[in-house]
Amino acid sequence: MSYTVRLEPIGIEMEVEDGETLLQAAFRQGIMLMHGCKEGQCASCKSILLDGDIDLLRYSTFALPEYERDQDYILLCRTVAYSDLTVELLNYDEDILKLAIPVKDFAGTVSQIEPLTHDIRRLCVHLAEEPGLKFFAGQYVDLSLTQYGITRSYSMASTPSSPRELEFIIKVYPDGAFSSLLDTALKPGDPVRVTGPYGICCRRTNDGPLVLVGGGSGMAPLLSILRDLVEHQEDRPVRFFYGGRTANDLFYVDEIQELGRRLTDFEWIPGLSHLHEPHNWTGEPGFIHEVVQRRLDPVWATNADAHVCGPPPLIDAVIPVLRMKGVDVERIYFDKFYAAAPIETPTKTKE
Repeated sequence: MSYTVRLEPIGIEMEVEDGETLLQAAFRQGIMLMHGCKEGQCASCKSILLDGDIDLLRYSTFALPEYERDQDYILLCRTVAYSDLTVELLNYDEDILKLAIPVKDFAGTVSQIEPLTHDIRRLCVHLAEEPGLKFFAGQYVDLSLTQYGITRSYSMASTPSSPRELEFIIKVYPDGAFSSLLDTALKPGDPVRVTGPYGICCRRTNDGPLVLVGGGSGMAPLLSILRDLVEHQEDRPVRFFYGGRTANDLFYVDEIQELGRRLTDFEWIPGLSHLHEPHNWTGEPGFIHEVVQRRLDPVWATNADAHVCGPPPLIDAVIPVLRMKGVDVERIYFDKFYAAAPIETPTKTKE
């Protein structure tokens, strides 16, 4: 059984199958709605149910408090239809809706694993079938190790010009179900399933300056965007801010600077937050939002696109700074890298 879901105010209709969430249905049909964690934790896909009968899978009440649920707010990633529905989208990007790519599943194998820093690894995956994964620079996929029963989401650092050779930058956590395997069990030739693409923090082909801000494995989508920009010979002004604790956290610096030399107006601006005397660091000290505050010229940033990628505290600190610098809130695109965590069970899941 399937139902029709009408998405307002954009007037798009889609079909949703029995037991499928609204977000899964949108992905399957190439309708790229706002989303983040896809697990009911982040509220990026929060919308309002205008008409119809639904059920809600488990979600965090931090993402959808009870008082909002009582006012017919829903999370698209947790909503299952039991009738035709009308839903009001609170956040949407018309450009992405026009360019979206249907989510597909691919068979792949690990082709390379190498250390980039003490806790960052480069993972390369080869896809078996032509033509490979179609995606936009800045998007991410789900990587599944079915032999271990593990699925995690990671952004591509590679560009769409290499649809069968995917590169990922992954932070290793000692107890990370997926990431710890990069140092222990996973090896070239091992199978991996790739599902995607996902994400709306992808490169737009606008004119004007481009601000890139990240930290940790947030380097991946930013590097993909910069590589893609240079590949397409689009000579936009770029400011690339990247935060680490110490100089040992910086990587790909030579490549980034080489890419920058192919642009007319480019600055690579790393910042280090945990400097101890004595040190020979001549760059910017402090957390990366402090560096952006000091170094981003509001006149230069007029009409800029800004992409911010990394852990939620970094995103939450950087976005207000960008807004104070005059970057239009509608042109700030971000990707919060959430750690895998259990979802809180709400007191009420069905209306």
